[in-house]
Amino acid sequence: MSTATATPAYRVTPARVLRSEWHKLWTLRSTWVTLVLTGALTLAMGVGISAAYDGSGEGGLDTVVFVLLGTQFAALNLAVLGILATAGEYSTGQIRATMTAVPRRLPVLWAKAAVLAAVAFTLSLWTNLLTFPLAQSFLAGTDQSAALGDPGVLRGLVGNAAGLALLAVMALGIGAVARSVPLATGAYIGLVMILPEVLRMLPHAVVDDAVRHFPAKALESLTAAQAGPGTTSPGTALLALTLWAAASLAAAATTLRRRDV
Repeated sequence: MSTATATPAYRVTPARVLRSEWHKLWTLRSTWVTLVLTGALTLAMGVGISAAYDGSGEGGLDTVVFVLLGTQFAALNLAVLGILATAGEYSTGQIRATMTAVPRRLPVLWAKAAVLAAVAFTLSLWTNLLTFPLAQSFLAGTDQSAALGDPGVLRGLVGNAAGLALLAVMALGIGAVARSVPLATGAYIGLVMILPEVLRMLPHAVVDDAVRHFPAKALESLTAAQAGPGTTSPGTALLALTLWAAASLAAAATTLRRRDV
């Protein structure tokens, strides 16, 4: 009597894991709220600051950095979205179903990071490309006047979007390690916003050099159309942010493999 070999009706593939994470991200109300607020804040601050600018000078602040000051809030919003994508699943218990469906675990982390990076980069880029010309309509004739075709401007807008996406991925990794939304949010704020300011108080040149490669300063260098004194080059800033995101994901991968869900 011949024995039929049962073929699994469902096979886990990278494409299916990506589709699953994409679906989960977009079905959350918090995703829509966060993305709308991120775009709206960046646009409103860029246009509002530009409309109120009297042309008296801003201490040599780079034009792209000036227009995109709202991305300081965008970075935090996208970081919270990244933390919710990982730590949020632990708080709701959904992570158990996720890891049951994908027992190898790490494909889930890579898929979450890829989906979040794609969404954060796309949203930030289109927001920047809309904000900059609208803001410039109020800055004509001032020292902050610039056009998309000016040297470094378009690169700064794209670089800012890439930097925000990498910061969001870094936050996602922190969320996977902490497994707690409040704890991960505190760790992100402490690392990105507080620790660099504390280190700058130390009277050592090597500390100043190190702080330039911390996430917030690297994002500023990546956003600027023209490199200023005491800042890193855009390429170095991009590399620094990439390494921060990679280190965060590496820590998250190690945690996923060593801990039970």
